[in-house]
Amino acid sequence: MTRNLVIIPTYNEKENIENIINAVFSLAVPFDVLIVDDGSPDGTANLVKNMQQQFSDSLFMIERKGKLGLGTAYIRGFKWGLERQYDYFFEMDADFSHNPQDLIRLRAACIDQKADMSVGSRYVKGGKCVNWPMDRLILSYGASLYVRMVTWMPVKDPTAGFVCYSRSVLEAMDLDKIRFVGYAFQIEMKYATRSLGFKITEVPITFTDRIEGVSKMTKGIVREAVFGVIGMRWQSFSSDYAKKMI
Repeated sequence: MTRNLVIIPTYNEKENIENIINAVFSLAVPFDVLIVDDGSPDGTANLVKNMQQQFSDSLFMIERKGKLGLGTAYIRGFKWGLERQYDYFFEMDADFSHNPQDLIRLRAACIDQKADMSVGSRYVKGGKCVNWPMDRLILSYGASLYVRMVTWMPVKDPTAGFVCYSRSVLEAMDLDKIRFVGYAFQIEMKYATRSLGFKITEVPITFTDRIEGVSKMTKGIVREAVFGVIGMRWQSFSSDYAKKMI
């Protein structure tokens, strides 16, 4: 039986954390959950600890001191899961912007379609966004077009954060060489995956804007994504990017 690990970074998600964990554990396919909490002052970690009494074999947590960034949270989770021999690794937000039911579809895309990475995509046929104002939708779609033009990646939603990785992808990378910590991390991971010759497929999803809690998006994260993509592409022209990832 394949072993599946859902990694959920958290910072102040007390409104969502119990519900999202219960939703994952209610799925027909078994998934373990790893919470990577960045010292949430709202007590998110305490809620997880209480739930661990019920789900001691499938709910795990790494506690970090302070906000260290989305990218470093996932890297820490990947390394934790690789050490424990998981087969598939999933990135998912805590706020229900990603539907836990779609974890099964992302997993099936890797297993049945022989993909090495599957991406929950808003911008392929059948994908959509719900509860977004028009200006945010335009900004998001424009960012995706920008990334595709700069990187030449045939991924229509390169900034997507709902992703399944096969173990082979993460084993092939030197995860310590991933540079970005904000949402540009999502772009870099897809770029590195493609540069190493792995197959990426997109699965249409409905992305729903958070109802509870506060968005973590900042101007610094946006700047990192805009200028980081140019730097990443320039690096690939001047050297073999794939060799830097192994």
